[in-house]
Amino acid sequence: MTSGVDADWRHALPPGFRWPEGIRAAACFTFDVDAESPILFEHPESAAWLDVMSHQAYGARTGIARLLRILDRRGVRATFFIPGYSAERWPAICRAIRDAGHEIAHHGYLHEGAHGATPVDEEARFLRGLAALDEVLGVRPTGYRGPNWEMTYETPAILARHGIAYDSGLMDADHPYLLAVDESPGAATVVELPGHWALDDWEPYNYLPGITGSGVIASPAEVLARWTLELEALVDEGGLFMVTNHPFVSGRASRAVALERLIERAQAIDGLWIATCDEIATHTASLGLEPVVHRRPVLPG
Repeated sequence: MTSGVDADWRHALPPGFRWPEGIRAAACFTFDVDAESPILFEHPESAAWLDVMSHQAYGARTGIARLLRILDRRGVRATFFIPGYSAERWPAICRAIRDAGHEIAHHGYLHEGAHGATPVDEEARFLRGLAALDEVLGVRPTGYRGPNWEMTYETPAILARHGIAYDSGLMDADHPYLLAVDESPGAATVVELPGHWALDDWEPYNYLPGITGSGVIASPAEVLARWTLELEALVDEGGLFMVTNHPFVSGRASRAVALERLIERAQAIDGLWIATCDEIATHTASLGLEPVVHRRPVLPG
């Protein structure tokens, strides 16, 4: 197993990695259907605040339908990461996502971050979210994204133990890779599909006074330009463009227009594979890659 560092810096593609024949890069358009869950977890008192709850409900009430129309218009299958609580609270629109043919993936239960949680608590939350997706949607997801993209060194083993094939949330690579759950010989693996905060709409767009955001809300034209630059640069590197949107954020009218223009740009790039996370993970798992081990740093004494 490798430490994850490619010593041969002369080649853009990691050792052993390749895209399918005729493909030079890939893009995933993903959506985190958070709705009220992250605010309720961090600020349970907000359950009594109608203004805040209505802000978070915009995706379920309005934005998801608009995004589904765009995806249908462009002929794109996306991946929707859904917290179990969101599925329970908004079952009809979550079923509409499923029925439109998009991939459903796991995103915790009440969008609980893993930092500070015990392995027992982390696994219990994971299982509660898994059970909710099964009960409401009849779906057993193959993929996972940690709420807030938070993971512990125990998370990969929890995923593998419960049949999850891939994670999307680590930020150390431009290409998918095989992640070992620990350092032991022959350790189980999951596929890692890396993302990055710069390709998340929460940072430029989202604002709730006293809760999240600086109050400086970016123009969709600015975000489109930023993401287009990253898309084109990652295509040149033969990498994976993993963009993360939240329906209550990017489901708003002008932002959805900008997202559709980004999809149009991606579709115009020769050799770019636009796929679901599961499709990318399945391809990556077939390559026989040497697993990467993430070793916990030891602080100096």
